[in-house]
Amino acid sequence: MANVRCSIPKGTRDFLPQEMARRNYIFDTIRSVFRAFAFEPIETPALENLTTLMGKYGEEGDKLLFKVLNSGDFMDGVDFQESPARVAARICDRGLRYDLTVPFARFVVQHRDQLAFPFRRYQLQPVWRADRPQKGRYREFYQCDADMIGSPSLLNELELVQMIDMVFNRLNVNVVAKINNRKVLAGIAEMIGAPERLVDITVAIDKLDKIGLDNVRNELKERGLSDAQVSALDPVFTLSGDAGQKLDALQQMFENVEVGQRGVGELKELFGYIDAAGVGCRVELDLTLARGLNYYTGAIFEVKALDVSIGSICGGGRYDDLTGIFGMPGVSGVGISFGADRIYDVLTELDGFPQDLSQSARVMFINFGPAEQAVCVALASRLRQAGIATLVYPDAAKMKKQMDYANRQQVPFVAFVGENEMRDNTVTLKNMADGTQETLAVGEMIERLK
Repeated sequence: MANVRCSIPKGTRDFLPQEMARRNYIFDTIRSVFRAFAFEPIETPALENLTTLMGKYGEEGDKLLFKVLNSGDFMDGVDFQESPARVAARICDRGLRYDLTVPFARFVVQHRDQLAFPFRRYQLQPVWRADRPQKGRYREFYQCDADMIGSPSLLNELELVQMIDMVFNRLNVNVVAKINNRKVLAGIAEMIGAPERLVDITVAIDKLDKIGLDNVRNELKERGLSDAQVSALDPVFTLSGDAGQKLDALQQMFENVEVGQRGVGELKELFGYIDAAGVGCRVELDLTLARGLNYYTGAIFEVKALDVSIGSICGGGRYDDLTGIFGMPGVSGVGISFGADRIYDVLTELDGFPQDLSQSARVMFINFGPAEQAVCVALASRLRQAGIATLVYPDAAKMKKQMDYANRQQVPFVAFVGENEMRDNTVTLKNMADGTQETLAVGEMIERLK
């Protein structure tokens, strides 16, 4: 029976060395693409003030914030006759970050005198959400974000699509990048006579893939839309054709809806850039894509794997005034977030990780005793300086035990330095894959291992 005292909270995980090697493969791939597009790294604290976080993610997002109790006698002076929300506000003034974008907006405002705009940042850090754990959904997980802030140009959106294409091409994952625009959604809400219901509409239709069209219709009605307004959405849900044909049809629907016309114009410009750039991955216009976060104002993105049944593995969008809530209005930004944990699950299901990631050492020296050990330690230093990961077995244990360890650690080569090798200044190198071995001068061994 498992020791209940020796456990971790639901929705969190430990990572063994093999898992960390695979995670670092994902992180390194994403980071290399961010650097190729000239993004700069930053970090922000795990803890943010709740005044920074609350009200930025919509009603459902606020419920998923992990709030941290104040230190000291946090219960002193609390009136439990007050509402739960007011009680929580009195005993908690900090929380774990829900995403990296809102803290980034706070960061930009706080450090604006030290930044050159447009500012391009990337950030690979964990975030926390008090969600119900399930496959592909965790309470603690990593986001890999890249954002450009200080420019309204749609060339920035193009670069995000190009980064999506490059990351998943390097990871050898077939994906579809779905694109929409929040102005189009605002136009739809205005077209059906419910502009004040934009948030209700976006929250509901964002669940279309999960709960189906009929349930989305029911939720819209529960959120206060009339039968006529819900029915008026059907032409949008049933639009067919490629992106250009759908946008042409929308343009006609939005004949008297200015915000919708702006959204269609932005999408036409973006898809024109994408076609001209020759993006390799599949890119689709998805008018039901809403992205439930309230701060998005323009283009929105979501990426799904084509060969694995899992939710979104990447997403993002344009936010025109997120910094305004922190006192720096009129600064437009756009960003993308790669979900490293879901990408890990996709690559695991596809058996898509390189086979040699688990190698902690390229070569291991067998330990025959004090004299041989001294020689091996010196040789190991030379190999490490040459960039070769090297291990000296720490004890003069039985040969079988040492060889079993090398096999278990998947070390591809084992090196022997015995009396003959010490006399001749050589090393016997054994290939653990095929069992062959040869005696080499130290310089030859270094070249062979490289």
